[in-house]
Amino acid sequence: MAASCSALVLDFGGVISKTVFETHPQSEAALGVPTGTLNWMGPFDPASDPMWCEMQDDRISERDYWYMRAAETGRLVGEEWVDLPSFLQRIRGDDPAAMIRPEALEAIRAAKNAGRKLAILSNELDLFYGSGFRDKLPFLADFDAIVDATYTKVLKPDPRSYGFVTSALGVAAEECVFVDDQLRNITGARNVGMRTVHFDVTRPSESYSLACEALGISAGE
Repeated sequence: MAASCSALVLDFGGVISKTVFETHPQSEAALGVPTGTLNWMGPFDPASDPMWCEMQDDRISERDYWYMRAAETGRLVGEEWVDLPSFLQRIRGDDPAAMIRPEALEAIRAAKNAGRKLAILSNELDLFYGSGFRDKLPFLADFDAIVDATYTKVLKPDPRSYGFVTSALGVAAEECVFVDDQLRNITGARNVGMRTVHFDVTRPSESYSLACEALGISAGE
C-alpha cells in the first residue's frame, strides 16, 4: 500500500466551490429570468452544452468558455459584463460562502487537524471571483499556500504551476494529493509525480473520500 500523502492540493472552482451549473436555479432567481432559462449544464449533461464539449476537446480554453457564457448571460438581462467577477457576483450575489461545498469544508478541517499541509492551485481564482471575495471565506486562512495563475501567469497543466505549490509547501510532488475536476490538469499533476483524484462534480462526497484516503485520514476527523 502506498504511503499516505502529507499535503492536500485543491483546485477551487468546482472542487471547493459548487459549479455554476449546480446553482442555475439561484442564478435565475437572482437575474429575474424564468426557471430553465440557463439550460447549459456542462459536465452534468454534456449533450446540452456543445461549448463545454469544445472546451473538453481543447478547441477553446476554460477561460474562453466562461467569458462567452458571461457575455451571453449578460445579454439575457440587457447588461454587459466586462469581467468574470461581475458575472459571478451578479448571478451568485454577495455571499460566496453559500456556494462552498460542505464536503470541501469537512475535508479541509480533517486535513488541518491531522497536520497535513493545505494548498490551493487555481488557474483563475481572483480573475473569476475578484480579490475581495477571499475576505468573505474565513476557511482560506487554514491554507499554507494559495497559488493563483491570475498572478503567476502560468496555467495548469504547465509543470511549473505544480512546482510553485511544492516550493511554497516545502514538499516533494510525491507527497501531494492533487484534486481537480479537469482531466488535463490531473494529467499534468500525474506527470510531475503527484498522486491525484479526478474530482467528479456529480459525486463530490466520493471524490473527497478518495482524497482523504490518500492522506491517510477520514473526512470526519
